[in-house]
Amino acid sequence: MGGAERNARRKRQAQMAGSGSKAVAAARRGDGDRRKVFIGVGVVVVLLIAVIGGVIIYNNQKNATEGQNIQAIAPNTSQQAADAEFTVTRDGGVVAVGESTAKVTLDVYEDFLCPACRAFEQTYGSDIAEHIADGTLQVRYHMLPMLNEKSDPPGYSMDSANAGLCAADAGVFPAYHESLFADQPEEGSRGWDDQQLAKLGTDLGVKSGDFTTCVTSGKYDDEVQANWDEVGKATYLQQEFPNGTKGFGTPTIASDQKVVDTTKSDWLQKLLASAS
Repeated sequence: MGGAERNARRKRQAQMAGSGSKAVAAARRGDGDRRKVFIGVGVVVVLLIAVIGGVIIYNNQKNATEGQNIQAIAPNTSQQAADAEFTVTRDGGVVAVGESTAKVTLDVYEDFLCPACRAFEQTYGSDIAEHIADGTLQVRYHMLPMLNEKSDPPGYSMDSANAGLCAADAGVFPAYHESLFADQPEEGSRGWDDQQLAKLGTDLGVKSGDFTTCVTSGKYDDEVQANWDEVGKATYLQQEFPNGTKGFGTPTIASDQKVVDTTKSDWLQKLLASAS
């Protein structure tokens, strides 16, 4: 075999070896690409499962009140207050609890959907009830539709405020008020509907069908709205918020047309002492 032939054969072998190496490299690249595809698909599937799971959990939380009953409970009071007969009168869209001769009158502005209002009631409800029972305190409850657009569907703040006024007429306001805050829907979720609000009254001992009609017809919606409009005109209820803006928020507590600072735990005792 001549030198030329040997050189040609070596060249062909080198070309074949190079082609093989390229094929192997291409195959390896292909395997790597396929692994990337599989990993990518796996990540997408995991994310999809997480999203679907999140949606299911969100919907369950959002609709937690559906098909349930509001827990009917006795007022959050001491035994002395629990045994007392509260004087309850309705004045338009306001419910007054306690004797008109009490030395201190509080105006409490709340929304049944307001988490801060619930915290206020859980913290101070018992003390307030004790002083209502001993005749030293009267509380005027203003139930407002401030968060009316914050339920899904909108409207729970108005519906529950109306129901609270109906409960005052039916003689069960303290327990009704307590129950709605104790079993409060989450803001942004489904509120209690009219039938559930009506059943709460029945569970608290209301016998008359007038209560159900009052709740389901929105009998006092206009009074609730009128009270809300008056709040907007009351400049003394405007407060300065931590961010520097000024406005109205719930809960707001006032006495003698002055907002009461409730940030100190002994605010009620000091208020009562100052009126002695």
